[in-house]
Amino acid sequence: MGKAGNVLKQVLETHDLTQYGLAKAMGVERTTVYRWVKGDRDPSADTVVEIVEALKSLNPQAAEDFVKLYLGDMISDS
Repeated sequence: MGKAGNVLKQVLETHDLTQYGLAKAMGVERTTVYRWVKGDRDPSADTVVEIVEALKSLNPQAAEDFVKLYLGDMISDS
């Protein structure tokens, strides 16, 4: 499974969000989100940005957590 899928699965579970809710916010089929979470497909870089925007509309903390977990130390000020 790709890193984005692992992180997305964790964030959805932590924040009690559904794949369907994310799919609806993004305007994609739920099966698309399922494939990312399951690891069958990795989202493109552009799609990762769309995931963050959709998460932000559903739960800003979930979007922040996704970015932190996905990018890790790349975004820290150290």
